[in-house]
Amino acid sequence: MPRRTGAVVLAAIPLAVLVVFFLYPVAGMLDRGLRPDGHLDLGGVLDVLTRPRVHRVLWFTVWSAGLATALAVLLGVPVAFVLHRLRFRGQGLLRAVVVLPFVLPTVVVGVAFRQLIAQGGLLGGLDLDGTPVAILGALVFFNVGVVVRTVGALWEGLDHRAEEAAAALGATPRQVFTTVTLPALLPGIVSAASVVFLFCSTAFGVVLTLGGLRYANVETEIYLLTTQELDLTSAAALSILQLLVITVLLAGSHRARRGAVPHAHTAAARRPRRGDAGLVLLTAAVVGFLLTPMVSLVVASLRDQGGWSLQHYRDLQGDGEGNALLVTATTGLTHSLLVAVQAASFALLLGVLVAFLVSRRPRSPGAERLRALFDGVFMLPLGVSAVTLGFGFLITLDRPPLDLRTSPLLVPIAQAMVALPLVVRTVAPVLSSIDPRQREAAASLGAGPLRVLRDVDLPLAWRSLLAATGFAFAVSLGEFGATSFLARDDHPTLPVVIFRLISHPGEANFGMATAASVVLAVATTSVMLLVERLRVSSVGAF
Repeated sequence: MPRRTGAVVLAAIPLAVLVVFFLYPVAGMLDRGLRPDGHLDLGGVLDVLTRPRVHRVLWFTVWSAGLATALAVLLGVPVAFVLHRLRFRGQGLLRAVVVLPFVLPTVVVGVAFRQLIAQGGLLGGLDLDGTPVAILGALVFFNVGVVVRTVGALWEGLDHRAEEAAAALGATPRQVFTTVTLPALLPGIVSAASVVFLFCSTAFGVVLTLGGLRYANVETEIYLLTTQELDLTSAAALSILQLLVITVLLAGSHRARRGAVPHAHTAAARRPRRGDAGLVLLTAAVVGFLLTPMVSLVVASLRDQGGWSLQHYRDLQGDGEGNALLVTATTGLTHSLLVAVQAASFALLLGVLVAFLVSRRPRSPGAERLRALFDGVFMLPLGVSAVTLGFGFLITLDRPPLDLRTSPLLVPIAQAMVALPLVVRTVAPVLSSIDPRQREAAASLGAGPLRVLRDVDLPLAWRSLLAATGFAFAVSLGEFGATSFLARDDHPTLPVVIFRLISHPGEANFGMATAASVVLAVATTSVMLLVERLRVSSVGAF
């Protein structure tokens, strides 16, 4: 009974935070849209879904996310084989390069692709600026690493003896793959595809930067409806539709992930063979595709008036051409780092509590269902627009006892809610792998849940904790959707500064945006390289 009481108290803490800082703001935003005059207006919501503009937005969201997902899977599965089943020098560095785009700030990627396809850029002659091809390329750029890490982590754990047995019976390498390997990998591929489609359909910064007003997905349409047209009814209708669709995707990903549990041992990696040449070349092409936008961005940041210069970096100490900024970009970077530390700390504290609770083995079917429900509730931030969350903060946390409009904690709390699912998915699988007998032994000696967490779980899971901290820090550095609503003009984060620079005309402003994007990319890259050294398969945990 004391242990059950302790578990209930532990569960109540993150649940209370989720209710106050996620469910309440989202519900407040939806309530404002569904009841614009104080009365429920479902007819207005249904009318929104019949508009031709909404149909175009929905169609663009579906086909762009679907095509980008298909391309990411087709490219990611072969690369996963090369990086996780073969053995060669520089493998760890290539893995870091492939997974790096996943945590790059969306605004940085948008600026990089705009530079790449603009007149004078490396691909400027293809006239891709302002086309959906650029958006598709950026979506694949972001998400191919998700497929590689998800499928690669599963591939490493497959029992290679089944493949060897099939080969010994005369099966060709292709037959071994189609009859033995692919069926074993299929749950992981389906899980990865579900998550990639989720990320593509909710992409914000990339579509806003590259699509402008011509091409909009549901996420950017919600942003435009709330900020420019003040049409909260339409925004609420799209938010509800998005939440329903993504909840289904999360449920499907959870089912697929349950069937994608690798074996306890790790399959032995081998040296590349002659038959692997095609896959190695494809991997090299994918790595080149991932590096090209970033190299183009670095080059653009170092070019000024036809020559090489650091002028764009020196300009970060100013306010931009035409006073585009109220504060300098370096001030924005300082504020971003401070906010990221606060958000990562908050997300880690809550995430560890949630991961500890969902990793405990249930003792009855009812407890199993309760654990699954508890786990699913904390995945909800993945299914809600960050724009909806940010606007919800503005309209609900504006009066006592939760008047946080002027609080410096408003942005860190919002970013922590965005990063929370990633922390849970990074730490929970590691805690689940701990032998429950160690916890039982500690509990039998009188240790409560908090003592078990401190003395048993945390010492065994410290590497995953560091990795979760790094991912939460990187996600916070690049978060733009909610922050674009909440950051004050005199305390912007660096992604907000970059977007303001590219929103103001002038070559000097765009040059400053490229330099600021490089600085932000270097910061997130440094964090990601540290995480990669920890060798924690965090993205695969999804």
